[in-house]
Amino acid sequence: MAFPDREIWFVTGSQGLYGAETLQQVAEQSQAIARELGEALPVRLKWLPVLTDAAAIRRVCLEAGADDGCVGVIAWMHTFSPAKMWIAGLDALAKPLLHLHTQANVALPWATIDMDFMNLNQAAHGDREFGFIQARLGVPRKTVAGHVGDERMITRVRAWARAATGRAELGRLKLARFGDNMRDVAVTEGDKVEAQLRFGVSVNTYGVNDLVAVVDQIDDAAIGELVEEYEQLYDVAPELRSGGGRHDSLRYGARIELGLRAFLGDGGFGAFTTNFEDLGGLRQLPGLAVQRLMADGYGFGGEGDWKTAALLRTLKATAEGLPGGTSFMEDYTYHLVPDQQLILGAHMLEVCPTIAADTPSLEIHPLGIGGREDPVRLVFDAAPGVGHVVGLTDMGDRFRLVANEIEVVPPLEPLPRLPVARAVWRPRPDLATSAEAWLTAGGPHHTVLTTALGTEELTDLADMVGVELLTIDAGTTLGQFTKEIRWNQAYHRLAQGL
Repeated sequence: MAFPDREIWFVTGSQGLYGAETLQQVAEQSQAIARELGEALPVRLKWLPVLTDAAAIRRVCLEAGADDGCVGVIAWMHTFSPAKMWIAGLDALAKPLLHLHTQANVALPWATIDMDFMNLNQAAHGDREFGFIQARLGVPRKTVAGHVGDERMITRVRAWARAATGRAELGRLKLARFGDNMRDVAVTEGDKVEAQLRFGVSVNTYGVNDLVAVVDQIDDAAIGELVEEYEQLYDVAPELRSGGGRHDSLRYGARIELGLRAFLGDGGFGAFTTNFEDLGGLRQLPGLAVQRLMADGYGFGGEGDWKTAALLRTLKATAEGLPGGTSFMEDYTYHLVPDQQLILGAHMLEVCPTIAADTPSLEIHPLGIGGREDPVRLVFDAAPGVGHVVGLTDMGDRFRLVANEIEVVPPLEPLPRLPVARAVWRPRPDLATSAEAWLTAGGPHHTVLTTALGTEELTDLADMVGVELLTIDAGTTLGQFTKEIRWNQAYHRLAQGL
């Protein structure tokens, strides 16, 4: 999940009118801004020489689009850069754009300010010229104003940079579906051609027994080493330990993990799905293996849900290095006691241990579906924290993201007879409004739960990929939310053109 090749390009606009001496000052101040900003970003910031003519601007924008390492462009008009020079470049730019509205100095030097200073520090109206041409061309972008030393400004740029990293990962993602989706289920279906056109993700199906062939050839010595790792990392149930009556089940769980890692690694896949209705020659439904692969950054969706798998990988890439966790999730059941209303989320087996509050226990229990041997799995409660549950659906004419602000809380009581990983959360603004809004939006039952990302990263990401985002937060009312859905529907249909 490290992205050492990812970088953001920092471009500065000016013009030749000011002369070489002024342009040298522009370059020096631009480099200083870029250095300070770059120290705060999660990916490398690459400074480019000051742009003063249309040909150079267009060339840089084309090069940014062609460079796989470039995830986005930050543009700042240090002085007045006549915007007609930017038309061809902005029209050709294929990477996310952030318009940075700033200046080199914090305070005005009131006693010494003269026309030389005024000519050098013209971002106040130079950026307005740039803002107009972006609006005139309809260029998707994020605009952030403030001095580079302002934490608010840094926070907003950092969120955009993270979203740009997630968007880049989605654009190169290969996803393997082992079998099809669960029979007769609607929301896990979707247009994979449109997904590749819109997002860049390539989704293809592989026979489960293609995976089984790899699983069956895993070396026993490698299995033994992985089992030792399990015993060091987790609280392993006695029957699963060496010499225990169910130790062979743990070894088979390790075999599945090693086989999955080999298959996904050899194919360059960053996400995958499984389906309990199609297990081929697998003796267990993958549980432990899926959980550990998610912890390493892989996207996953149960029952063939490729959209959620792609979303999980994207949000994990966006959140890389942040505190908190990000996991596949499903709303399961409610606690409807007045003034205590909560949602209990889980899945059959597959919840990522990055959200665990404490060391997971490694256990084995029966599973009433799938028709296979009892699967091994990690069991834990999710750590408390503020976060979101996010779902991606295919509405037929467009994709839609739905996000609900939540607070993950400890279970009100122990759950000794629930042998799966789980999370308990309080949705905002309240459970009834949250559920009504989610259902009205057609949000999916499979989601991604993240306590690492905020609303701004999700908003920036949705803007970058051109997808509708409906956010349910503390201020949501169902009446206004329903109006927003109607407005969005009209907008997205008009925006498609003829």
